[in-house]
Amino acid sequence: MGIFSKFFGALKKTKDAISKKISQIFVGELDDDFYEELEFVLVSSDISLEASEEIVENVKKLAKKQKVKTEEEFKKLLREAMVEILNLETRPEQYPVLCTVVGVNGVGKTTAIGKLAHFYKKNKKSCLLVAGDTFRAAASEQLNEWSKRAGVRIVKYSEGVDPGAVVFDGISSAKAKGEDVVLVDTAGRLHNKVGLMEELRKIAKIVAKEWDGVSENLLVIDATTGQNALTQVEMFNEILPLSGIILTKLDGSSKGGVVFAIAKKYGIPIKFVGVGEGIDDIEPFDAEDFVNNII
Repeated sequence: MGIFSKFFGALKKTKDAISKKISQIFVGELDDDFYEELEFVLVSSDISLEASEEIVENVKKLAKKQKVKTEEEFKKLLREAMVEILNLETRPEQYPVLCTVVGVNGVGKTTAIGKLAHFYKKNKKSCLLVAGDTFRAAASEQLNEWSKRAGVRIVKYSEGVDPGAVVFDGISSAKAKGEDVVLVDTAGRLHNKVGLMEELRKIAKIVAKEWDGVSENLLVIDATTGQNALTQVEMFNEILPLSGIILTKLDGSSKGGVVFAIAKKYGIPIKFVGVGEGIDDIEPFDAEDFVNNII
């Protein structure tokens, strides 16, 4: 199943929240009342007010200039305006790459790492998992199970070991074996857990000093959290500069619009999306596919 088919199912609730409502308010006259209602539809679908205002303003100008009259013509312009916000510049994939994966508890971070490992292996890249979450007893065991499922190596130690030491050894192992991709799991962190945040800073320093290849900092966000995701982006971005977002649990949410809010406010691209429970259900984010499946 390709990404288009997966998006079609995963984004059905978001599509119902946006596209169907646009059809309901489109009565042929694109006046101020219509655009006010359009903005409300977008905001209520977890597209932020700032992003919604920009989308509406851009499509309003184009619709007037092109003398748009039909709903399909209008939706085409709307899709273009939405894609423009999401099409943030990202650097090409380069290897070797180390991805430090962060996120609060319960967002599906370890599962996302396991799926990513499978994704990279499927695409002919060697991959190493590093169990940097030594805070939870079950964390390294969960990641170990994913390493078996994906058929990749793992560096892990017992609960309570210094996460920095695990990451240091993981980097040494990856360099010795010439791994293409290193995925570092970290403890789920909240802003009031000062010790855990300091550990994250320590891990970042070790990566900067010891890793010779490309480095990425990826934040995992649960799509069902809606606008609360923005608080998480802000919190983690203060600790280490985020280079991308992994959006999980998209299949169970009508709140996919939060990707526009993140892109508009922080300029951080969505790198991957989780669109199901299976090991194959993670895909690189594609702005056009995403927008085409909600409008």
